[in-house]
Amino acid sequence: MANDRKELVITRTFNAPRELVWRAWTDQNMIKRWWGPRGVTNPTCEWDARPGGKINIVMLAGKELGDFAGQKWPMTGTFREVTPQSRLVYTANALDDVKDILLETETTVDFEGLGGKTKMKIHIVVTKAGPKAAFALQGMEVGWNQQIDKLGEMLGK
Repeated sequence: MANDRKELVITRTFNAPRELVWRAWTDQNMIKRWWGPRGVTNPTCEWDARPGGKINIVMLAGKELGDFAGQKWPMTGTFREVTPQSRLVYTANALDDVKDILLETETTVDFEGLGGKTKMKIHIVVTKAGPKAAFALQGMEVGWNQQIDKLGEMLGK
């Protein structure tokens, strides 16, 4: 993460074809399986990966997360760019329990085929952080890395 903690870049190479990695990012049934850090499930997962399509996810903290168990972490967003098997760009809002925006981000995900493997680069830019965003900012790097670990496990690395 950058020094001001406003950007995060994650690059991973998966032993999976680009078509499968792309589908894992565009099929809401697959998103539901890996989205969020470890110990989180997604009882609500609406992910309409098309330009102008909406995102509505509610992450639910499980018992593995101790004192956070039972907390819901909603997020909404909108897709700006969807270039099949190449790039996704979307905005996202992390919301608090009264639906106030904690954090606004713009995320770009690029996919590059490498034979039967896929190189994926994620660039997240925090565009707005509300007064209650400190916790979300503090956990952003760990949470995203755990989430991408879960994606890799689902893809069979």
